[in-house]
Amino acid sequence: MNRAASTHLVYSTETGRVCPDCSQSLARCECAANKKALAAAGSASADGFVRVQRETKGRGGKSVTLVRGLALDAEALVVLGKQLKAACGSGGTVKDGVIEVQGDHVVTLIAALQKRGYTVKRVGG
Repeated sequence: MNRAASTHLVYSTETGRVCPDCSQSLARCECAANKKALAAAGSASADGFVRVQRETKGRGGKSVTLVRGLALDAEALVVLGKQLKAACGSGGTVKDGVIEVQGDHVVTLIAALQKRGYTVKRVGG
């Protein structure tokens, strides 16, 4: 197998994950196969639970609350992320289908998501 032909970009520090077919960021990818894979993987697992966890790894000891498993498209995820950050009075971002809210807001986020009708599980300690 030709090594040069089998290499392709899978992650970029500027755009995050990259589609192997069209070499666009996953948010800008127009491939039909990728859209199906994103819809299936949009929730961390296909069991219908939204998972909320606090994490400090790789963040210099600062805690971040992660919300995973939301089966929403990128635009709806950004809107929900903005609403959740406002509910916590904190900053954050949306990366690779995961909402990140700065600080330890697990209880607040679980309550806010349950109010919106999601089935929520707390993950981790």
